[in-house]
Amino acid sequence: MIRTQDDLDQALAALVAADPQLEPVARRAGPLPLRAMPTGLRGFAATVIGQQVSRASAAAIFARFEREVDLDDPASILRADELAFRRAGLSVAKHRTMLAIAEAIVGGRLDFHRISGSPAEAAVAEMTAARGIGRWTAESYLLFSLGHRDVFPAGDLALQVAVAEALGHESRLREKPLLALSERWRPARAVAARLFWAYYAALTRRDAVIAAPVQQGR
Repeated sequence: MIRTQDDLDQALAALVAADPQLEPVARRAGPLPLRAMPTGLRGFAATVIGQQVSRASAAAIFARFEREVDLDDPASILRADELAFRRAGLSVAKHRTMLAIAEAIVGGRLDFHRISGSPAEAAVAEMTAARGIGRWTAESYLLFSLGHRDVFPAGDLALQVAVAEALGHESRLREKPLLALSERWRPARAVAARLFWAYYAALTRRDAVIAAPVQQGR
């Protein structure tokens, strides 16, 4: 798992040594930030809130939502009235998703302790069983909250653009071709994802970690 900045730095060095084609990408990207997220409901809520908004907006919405509900207690989310979600700034879709997550936890269908010990695919399957949760959200939680080393959110638009540009493809890579290409970076695909997000940010001069997935949710 990637737990510390040292973990990330060492993993990146090993990845670049294994695939020298990534050396210029790493030079352009610069130092990779750890950006560790909380685990459990709190971290999952932050991942959902961060979709398709800037980091500054996500932080502001999360702070307001945290004042409205207890993010360590799914029952608190279920008790909150609609105005609490509006005051926090959640969209209607994210409001519904947060309710679905809380209901799944209370019903025992979603267990973050179980997820933390599950293989990546099993964890993704459990998270995406909740209404409104897509693969991008689940993989982002595994990557940033749990520190998985071998998760690659190939549905992420920024990754599709960044990998294509860095490796000389004429157009943005679609999800399936990108996922197939990412096999070359096993067992450190999450490190490659972090690298290409940073590369995208350097190219566009904006934060790419919360880039929108191409297809969101269900």
